[in-house]
Order: sequence, then C-alpha cells, then structure tokens
Amino acid sequence: MGEVFANPLVELAEFSDMKRALDQGKGPVQICGVTDSQKVHTAYELSRDKAWRLVVTYDDTRAREIYDDLCYFEKNTWLYPARDLLFYNSDIHGNLLTRQRMQVFRHLLEDEGGVVVTTVDGLMDHLLPLDELKSRCLFIEAGNILDMDRIKEELCDMGYERTGQVDGMGQFSVRGGILDVFPLTEELPVRIELWGDEVDSIRSFDPESQRSVAQMEAVLLYPAAELAVSKERITDGIVKIEKDAKKQEKLFREQQKAEEAHRIHQIVKELCEGLQEGVEVSGLDGYIRYFCDKTVSFLDYMKKKGATVILDEPQRLKEKSETVEAEFRESMEHRLEKGYLLPGQADLLFSARAVLAAVQLPEAVFMTGLDQRLPGMTVKNKYSITGKNVNSYQNSFEILIKDLSRWKKEGYRVVLLSASRTRASRLAGDLREYDLRAFCSDDAGRTVAPGEILVTYGKLHKGFEYPLIKFVVITEGDMFGNERQRKKRKKYNYEGKKISSFSELSVGDYVVHESHGLGVYRGIEKIEQDHIIKDYIKVEYADGGNLYLPATRLEGIQKYAGSDAKVPKLNRLGGAEWGKTKTKVRTAVKEIAKELVELYAARQDAEGFQYGEDTVWQKEFEEMFPYEETDDQMTAIEDTKKDMESRRIMDRLICGDVGYGKTEIALRAAFKAVQEGKQVAYLVPTTILAQQHYNTFVQRMKDFPVRVDMMSRFCSPGQVKKTLEGLKKGFVDIVIGTHRILSKDVQFKDLGLLIIDEEQRFGVTHKEKIKQLKQNVDVLTLTATPIPRTLHMSLIGIRDMSVLEEPPVDRVPIQTYVMEYNDEMVREAIHRELARGGQVYYVYNRVNNIDEIASHVASLVPEAQVAFAHGQMNERQLERIMLDFINGDIDVLVSTTIIETGLDIPNANTMIIHDADRLGLSQLYQIRGRIGRSNRTSFAFLMYKRDKMLKEEAEKRLQAIREFTELGSGIKIAMRDLELRGAGNILGAEQHGHMEAVGYDLYCKMLNEAVLALKGERPEEEQFETVVDCDIDAFIPDGYIKNEYLKLDVYKRISAIETDEEYMDMQDELIDRFGDIPNSVDNLLRIAELKAIAHRAYVTEVNINRQELRLELYPKAKLDVAGIPGLIAEYKNALRFVQGEKPMMFYQDRKRKNKDCMPMLETTKELLLKLSGLAAEIRS
Repeated sequence: MGEVFANPLVELAEFSDMKRALDQGKGPVQICGVTDSQKVHTAYELSRDKAWRLVVTYDDTRAREIYDDLCYFEKNTWLYPARDLLFYNSDIHGNLLTRQRMQVFRHLLEDEGGVVVTTVDGLMDHLLPLDELKSRCLFIEAGNILDMDRIKEELCDMGYERTGQVDGMGQFSVRGGILDVFPLTEELPVRIELWGDEVDSIRSFDPESQRSVAQMEAVLLYPAAELAVSKERITDGIVKIEKDAKKQEKLFREQQKAEEAHRIHQIVKELCEGLQEGVEVSGLDGYIRYFCDKTVSFLDYMKKKGATVILDEPQRLKEKSETVEAEFRESMEHRLEKGYLLPGQADLLFSARAVLAAVQLPEAVFMTGLDQRLPGMTVKNKYSITGKNVNSYQNSFEILIKDLSRWKKEGYRVVLLSASRTRASRLAGDLREYDLRAFCSDDAGRTVAPGEILVTYGKLHKGFEYPLIKFVVITEGDMFGNERQRKKRKKYNYEGKKISSFSELSVGDYVVHESHGLGVYRGIEKIEQDHIIKDYIKVEYADGGNLYLPATRLEGIQKYAGSDAKVPKLNRLGGAEWGKTKTKVRTAVKEIAKELVELYAARQDAEGFQYGEDTVWQKEFEEMFPYEETDDQMTAIEDTKKDMESRRIMDRLICGDVGYGKTEIALRAAFKAVQEGKQVAYLVPTTILAQQHYNTFVQRMKDFPVRVDMMSRFCSPGQVKKTLEGLKKGFVDIVIGTHRILSKDVQFKDLGLLIIDEEQRFGVTHKEKIKQLKQNVDVLTLTATPIPRTLHMSLIGIRDMSVLEEPPVDRVPIQTYVMEYNDEMVREAIHRELARGGQVYYVYNRVNNIDEIASHVASLVPEAQVAFAHGQMNERQLERIMLDFINGDIDVLVSTTIIETGLDIPNANTMIIHDADRLGLSQLYQIRGRIGRSNRTSFAFLMYKRDKMLKEEAEKRLQAIREFTELGSGIKIAMRDLELRGAGNILGAEQHGHMEAVGYDLYCKMLNEAVLALKGERPEEEQFETVVDCDIDAFIPDGYIKNEYLKLDVYKRISAIETDEEYMDMQDELIDRFGDIPNSVDNLLRIAELKAIAHRAYVTEVNINRQELRLELYPKAKLDVAGIPGLIAEYKNALRFVQGEKPMMFYQDRKRKNKDCMPMLETTKELLLKLSGLAAEIRS
C-alpha cells in the first residue's frame, strides 16, 4: 500500500543521505523531527528493501499503534508481545500470549521477510535458540509412518495437554487411530487419521461442532510451550535444581528461617516429582536457566536474520527497560528471601544495559520526535527531517476545505485516507464540488501531482505533513474525529446443527426422567440378554430402587438443573408423588401460558404511534458510534426500528451480557423517538447506573439539539424542579432516572418510548406503575442475565426478543492467573495496576471481616487509597463509595460480589479474587466480566489457599478454572447457571418454584407444549413414544468412543434421528470423528432409522426377532384404514391385523430359516414405509 507515499521522501536530501549511510552500515543513525504515524512512514521507507525489520517501542499501547499503522504499508507485520515476567510462575495462565509469540517464531522460521513490532521488555527475557525450537517441531504429512505412543509422549513434552475432546488451544486427544491436535499457530485444530500406522488423511476441523472443514497435505506442529526441551535436558535440569535447592535450604536453616526452608523444599519437591512423572508442570518458563545453558534474547533471533533495528524514542526505551529491570529485581529479592524461588530463577532477564548495548548496530535507526541528545548511546550520524502533525478537524468540513484550498494554491500534494472504498469515492465527489482536483484512484502506479488531492482507502492513526516537500497525509480520524475501529472478524459458517450436548453428565449427577422423576445417574453398564449385548444407563432412585434405561432411549432423561446448589429430594420408583408434582406444574404452566398469550393478543390489537423511516440525522448519529457493531447488535437495532415503524406497540426484550452493547441499541431507539417530537424515559435500578447512562447519553448527543436530564438522589431539589417543568412542557427530550421517574409528580407532555434497564430489579409496586406507563407506549427492556435458548424459543411468538451472544470486537481478553495466595503477589499486582494509572477490584466474599482484609491490603500498599463496600451497608454510603471509585478517588476497592451488577468502570483493569475456589463458575465469570472493558490488557488473579485443599479436588477445581481462562468451555457451564436466573426473571418468582420441582429442561418442554396448544398450533393428543426392540447387538463399543460423556452425547443424538438426511449426516460425522463404523454401531443407526419411520406411521412398539415381527399401533392413529386390507393382501397370509384396545400387526417369515435378524430388519423397514404412506394420505 506504500506506493502512494513512496515518491515524496526521495526528494529530501536528508533522506537520501540517511538511506545511503544505512545501506553502507554507517549506523546507528538518529532521525529527529518526526512524530506518530510519520515515524512509521519514514521508518518503513528507509528500510523497505531490507527483508527483516524489528521495531522496538516503549509500551503495549504504542506498540499496538505502530503495528496498526505498519499493517497499512506492509502486510507481513506481526506483533510480538512481551512475556509477563512478574507472574510467569502462577499455576495457570492463558495460552493467548504464548500463542502470539509462537506465531512470530513461526514466521521467523518459515517466511522470507517481514516486520516485527515489540516492546523493549520483549527483548529482555531468555529464550531457547531458534534452531532448538525448530528441532522440537513435528512435521506430519500424508503417507508418513507414525508411532502413536511416541507421538503421545512427544506432544506431552512439547507442552500439549491431553483431553477427551479438543476444544481449546494446546490440547490433543487420541481416539483409536485418530489424533486431534490444536497447535497454537493454527486458526483451527487438525485431525490426523491413521490407517494402521500410516497417515491416511489430515484435515482441519471446527472445535464447536467437531466436524471436518478442509483437507490438508501436511501439518507442522509447533510446541505449545516456549520451554519445550528434550528428556535428557530435563534430567540434567532436575539435578541442577535439586543441588541449588539444597544449598538454599541449608542457607535458610542457618539463618533460623524454618518456614522459608520448608517452603522452598516443598516447591522443588513438587516440581521435580511432576517432571519425573511427565505431568504437565506450569510455570516452567521460570526455570529456563536450569534446562538450557545457552539462552538467547529475541534480539539475537532478529540479528541472525540481519534485521534492521528501529528504536522508537530510545530515551524512553532506556527508562522503561530500567524500570522493568528494577521492578523485577525487587520482586525477585522479596521472593528469594521468602523462599518462593531459587537463585537461578531470579536471573531471568538480560539487563537493561546489555539490551541497549546490543541494539547499537550498524543497521540501527533511532527515532526521536525532538532533537535530543541520547546519553549512553553512540550515534554515528544525526539527521533532522521537518515533519509535523496535522490539526484535527473534528467533523468541521469548512476548515478542511479552507486548508485544502490553501494547499492547492501552494501546490501541495495531498493524500486523504478513508476507512472504506465507498466513503473514499463519496468524499472525492464532495471535494470536487468545491473545485478541488480530487480523484479516487485504484491504480496504484498513479501518483499525486502538485495541487491534486488523492482520496484512497487506508488507515493510519494520525495524519502528517512534510512542509519542505509539500506533501500532506490526512486520515479519517483527523477529518471526522474519533477513530472508528472497524475490524471484521473471520466468521466460519458451519452447516448442520450445533451439538445440543448432553450437558456434561458425570456419575453422581441428578437427572430427571419424565415418567419416573428425580434420581441419581450412576454410569453406563453393558448388559447381556440372550447373547445380545446392549448398553444401559443406570439411574438410582430413593429407597434403593434402580432403573436401567436402554442407552438408545435417552429422550426421556435430562440433567436436573435447579437454580441453587440445593440437594433435591429423590423420588421413589413407581411412587405417586412424581405424578402429582407433574400435574401441579402442568396446571401452573397452563396459567402462565394463558397470561402470556392474552397479553400478546391485547397488544396486537392496540395501535401505537407509527414512526417514519430513518432520517439523515439518524444515520449521522449512528456513524458516530466509535466501535463496530456486532452482527447480533445490528439485527437487534433493525428489529427495534421495524417495531417502531409499525402500527403496533413495541414491547421488545434485549438480552446480552454486560458490555455487549445494549445501551447503544437504546441510544439509537431514543434518538429516533426524539426526532419525531416524542419524549423518552430511561428507567434504571440504581443511582450510579443513572449517572453512568446519563454521561453516555450526553456524550453521544452533544452535537444534536437534544436535551437530556437526570432524576436521582444525586440531583439537587432545584434541578429536579426544572426537570419536572421541562418534562411537562416538552422541553426535556430524554429523562434518565431511578424509580423517582415513577413518582406522581412526574408528568410527560408526550411520552413515546420507555426504556427499562434490568427490569427484574424493580419491586412489585414499581412494576405496577411501570405497567400503567406502558399502556400505549413503546417499551424496550434490557437485561444482562442471559435468557435461555429453550425458553427463548417457546416465548418467541409472544414476546419480541433480541439476544446478543457475540462479544464485541477488540475487547482485549483478560489474562487470568490462578495461584496460591501470597502477599507478595497481591502487592505486585496492585503496584503494577496503579503504576499505569488504573484501579483494582479486590473481591472478598464475606461481610463479617471484610474491614480487616481491607486494612491488610492497605498495609501491603500504603500509598494506595483502599476502601471497602458490601451489600449490608446503607444505600447512601454504598453509593458514595461507588461514586468515588468511578471518579478515581479510590485506588483499591475491596468488595463482596456486589460488583457483579452492571457497573462499567473502564479504568479498573486488575481484579484479585480471594478464595476463588469458593465461588461458583458463573459467579466468577460475571465478576470477571467487570474488568477488561477497555482496550488495555486486564489481569484477573484467582487466589486459593493451598494447604486446605485435597490434591485431587483442587486439581479438578483448577481444571475447570483453566478452561475458563480462555473464555472457552467454562462459559458453557456458567451460562447454564445464569440461564436459570434469567428464566426466573422473565417468568416471575412463583414460576421459579415450579421450575425447581421438575428441573429446568422439563419445565421448558411443558411450557412450550402449553403455549402451542393455546395458539392452536398442535393438538395435544398426538404424543406417543415409539420403542424398537430387536435381537441384535446395538451399542457403542468402548474402543470406538472411550469418553463416557461423549458416548452419551452420541447415543442421545442417534436416538433423536428423524429423517434420512439426519441419518446420513450422523453416519458422516461418526466416520469423520471416530473412524470407520463398527457393526454394533451400524445396527444402532439402523434401529434409530426404523424408529423414525415407525413414529411417522403411528406405531408405538416394534418387536423383531429372527422369524417374527410385531407392531403395536397407537389407538388414535390417523391412518387411512381403507388401505389396510390391501396391505395385508400384498403380504398374502404372512401378515395379520388384530383389532382391540391396542391394534397390532403380526408378520411371520415362513419361507426362510434366518440365521439372524438382518433379513427381518429389511422386511420391517419395507412394511413401515408402506404404513407411513397410509398415514401421509390422511395428512395430505
């Protein structure tokens, strides 16, 4: 993309001298006078004919800017993040960082050239030499011979983790002859299928659906950990570590430090045992000096490639590297004293001095904005280029035109960058109206002549000007303010349904069976009857009753999900209580369904105000949204507008997680209403939220003639009085407030839209008032408790809903660390956040001694302002504290989990959770969602107390939390939990009890049936189950699917097959995921197919043995009875039809002596197809 810019710099004598000096290796050279994006431009032009370039800057944000700008000039640009040195030894951290770093290593090994952007601390840590990393890679191509056991061992050594099913990076799983691996360097995981021990095929697959995506020729697996060393190295390392530990321990004992001596002894013992047993050990990177003698830095990697090194503001780099080093040294000294680490671990950094000395290369470029001396650095040649930043035009088109006309007169060349190609051509057209010579060029070779303006597509942070050569670049951000972040994410569209998984059923879970009630799941057992083997699921009921269910009949069973972690009461097998419970719930469900349906009908008849199409202003207002809308958000916005533009009264519910952009939807709807002269009321549950939303609304509406007022306890009586008058007379367009809006003295001139945030948090009396307000007003309700899918489906015709499931782009993922509690870590985490001007949440979930914890934290960081908050304070006090926190007067807020409700504090980006193992996953997920609301990296530290926990329990807990680190599968569990709360909210409290009684899934099923019946869509009597019993082995052998949870999932999905298409689809999937289908599984599929056909033919039971077959028909079957005699005649006398309470059909095969049931299966299929033909005639 650099062509547009290439030419002008060559005209600068300075530039040519500089380039010559660099090419002859007469560096380092210093360039002063250029700033921001101009630096990037100059640096790119200087070094564009070099294959590799390394740009070093002082902090992450700046690195990100440089990276974004460079991407415009050079597509092979990569960002190399620095490792988090202070917390590298936590038990678990996300793979995200390792992944980004690994991808850079991969480019260095595979590509011919490119640009790497990093921060100075990225050059300070010790790495394995590149060649060694390369030797640890595994290359696999079709036709290779693989030894599976060796591969398993190698993958473990490379830092991969073995799981039952691969759904996250750095995992692998083995199922028979199929190996699934998810390398950190690939977008999708890879499935390698063996034939014997030869690689038969390699293909990528989608971790969500586990189905293959595309064929691959070969794959190169990079290690999943940076410290991937061979077995020998590890053995040598252990010897060194133990030697060092003994020395350290002896030292502590001599100094009478027993606790520290014991601590280092324990840590080293666990580490060495783990390494010897080949268990995955976290935090190994810290021991790199023990396993590898010759470590190098990232700079050495780049030097080997002969890279040009470009330093951004060397003086700041020096300061930064010294700070990093000092911070690290101090922290290490503390930890050494306390016995948390070995001396060799403290030597983990190349010193700032060494790094700065190493960059004084003949090919180095130092860039400074001002002409300054660089003490301690040798500069061979110094050049100055006059450059300057462009003024920001902040949407003012007139000033822009004025400047452009001036530049045209003076013969400047101007380049305007626009965010999209269509906008570029529109802009060029607008400029031509002011007789400016603007053209929009797709022809890269065409350059700008003096006096011309080129409008093109591209993105840089800031515009710049070279006055000496009369060349100006202006970016979209300079022209229209707020740089809009537009990054489209790759979206994969996979066909087929998502797995509705058998939500993680493990032995000992509570399950609900529709006809037998609540029991405990006890696992899968194989049972052999008359030489026929089948899998059965064992469920244990009260008083020792056991129920064995064929694994093919799983439809009737669901995992019991109640909202609290209460232990539910088990039912007795064959007892009457379950029947009673079901009837009670069914009646309640009918009631609520009736209410819902009536409400809907009433709203359909009433007529509301009809809004017009979007205006120009509306479009302008929406374009000012600084982020990119997600697809869900767009759909929700469009639906809301459609509702407003239609005749009926809007009542839409918008569900989405905190920070998923609900407020933006409300903003746009409010703006639309105000334009038609209507008033808007925005009702929120707390004063603080009112303040936050008020600020947002004022900020977004400031360029438009809209008056926004707020009503809450924070307003003085005078303000309230003014607001009240304004509302009555119609001067106030939008009012945002707590339940104060619902008071009698509030009168609207013409209320058109009511927006309710978190409706479930208003009391009953308020709800009544809201109902009165609602009568003929459009209503938009927002909620953050996710609404369950199943419930959503059943309510879809009654309540208009939009669900936002997609997280917003550019939310930087949260770095999560799980570690044993220790004061040092807490202190460092708080220090580090305060050092970058942020704030910290400290979650402690017990009110009785929260003040002690707060004063303990205050003693650790005396310079910080620490306050504590909990739900038992009085409301005013809590509000004061929260407000101070929002305004930044408090640095550390120690609080109970009250922070999970809706506050948005972008400046709080570190969270420490005390005793994290005591919180449920869903709580952790929601609390953790409080941070990471800005574009800074945020940190969450989950602390637990080591000694209390049993080893195994702790492992399990941490495993769950680890999944949760990657925002991956943990959410699924969390969502489950939250869904229950959401369901309670939407249907009201009294329904909650009924939901508890039968479990959530069954409740939804009942509700769905009741609603359909009321709407007259499906008569209830047509419900019957079909059972197929056949004397053949039909089960999934252990060797085919080992993981019990996967096995259940597959059983459940096979038993749900309804059409031929689903049957074929299931076959494909099984072959794809688990290899060729064994006979017993093929039989399972055939029986499922029979069952589906039988169901269509109103058959309730099918019994097949070698010679006979018996069909029981549903008494109310809708069959074309007239066709039956014809059917019997077809089969001569082999088929009999017996009438009675349950009509039956018998068929006997007298011609053949069958060895097994296969021939009869075929006959049955044929007969059932004819029967279902008779049923179809009735339907048509």
